[in-house]
Amino acid sequence: MQNTILFIEISLLVGFSAICSGLNVSLLSLDMSDLRRQAKLGNKAARRVLPLRKNSYLSVAAIVLSNVGAVSASSLVLGQYVSGLTAGLVSTLLIVVFAEVFPQALFTRKALKFCSIFAPLLKLMIFITYPVAKPLQLLMDKLFGKGQERSLQSRHELGLMITEHLGHNQSELDEDEVVIIRGALMLSEKRVRDIMTPIKKVYWLTPDTLVDSAKIAEIKIRSWSRIPVLNKARTECVGILLMKDLVDIDFSEHPLRVDELPLHRTPVVGSMTALDTMFRKFISARSHLIPIEKDDWIVGIVTIEDLFEEILGHEIMDETDNVLSRG
Repeated sequence: MQNTILFIEISLLVGFSAICSGLNVSLLSLDMSDLRRQAKLGNKAARRVLPLRKNSYLSVAAIVLSNVGAVSASSLVLGQYVSGLTAGLVSTLLIVVFAEVFPQALFTRKALKFCSIFAPLLKLMIFITYPVAKPLQLLMDKLFGKGQERSLQSRHELGLMITEHLGHNQSELDEDEVVIIRGALMLSEKRVRDIMTPIKKVYWLTPDTLVDSAKIAEIKIRSWSRIPVLNKARTECVGILLMKDLVDIDFSEHPLRVDELPLHRTPVVGSMTALDTMFRKFISARSHLIPIEKDDWIVGIVTIEDLFEEILGHEIMDETDNVLSRG
């Protein structure tokens, strides 16, 4: 009978110590930023654990005090049945193996789940040990500071985190989403000169160009919906000529100069402009095509399609691309 009582008492004390040890490691392993995000997304476990993790000094003090109490009690209980040296050795062996190594390895595998399950027990430990745990918390607040700075990931770290979703069975992101997110993250590190179309490959007109039926036929072959209008020195963009504005004009009967046609003003941006900035440029300019300058010379153009292609990671083919490729 005594052996049965001893076994039950030791099992309860070692089990309680194991929970304390596991909670101590798993609670501190949880990242505050992750908990906040999960709590905002409606994760009940994160909401339950967040206050305990936020006030970590008080929680840790309560856990350690409770654990020490359980370890001391186990040695005292064993000491009633065996010699002091034997009780110390057996108690140490039980605590190290079953109340330290195993529970810490188990709890850290699913830290949030175990912290959520034992949150009521942890609150009870805080309540019981409060007269001692609270002064310890205040002392640690003064020595080490109260708050925890939010750890933000760099752009490259975020890219690596997103890449880890590729081929992972539990990921909610498919391959296309991963490519798009990675492309968007890298926009600020790329310059518009990297994606622009060089001016030597651009079809452009001057203000004094005469637009007649022959010129319209030439423009149709080019298949451009927007044509930049530059001065002959290529130091200024007069505007953008939209082909849709020319549909109702009979150029065979009434040829017109380019500067007599409706032109849409557009700003010029430098070749070192970051790609993420280009989105704001397109929005403010209300234009899908912007000329690029370097050393006061227009050296190319960039379209909003070029920007989307950089994010998507592949070229967007339209109907005219298919026609030209077949030709």
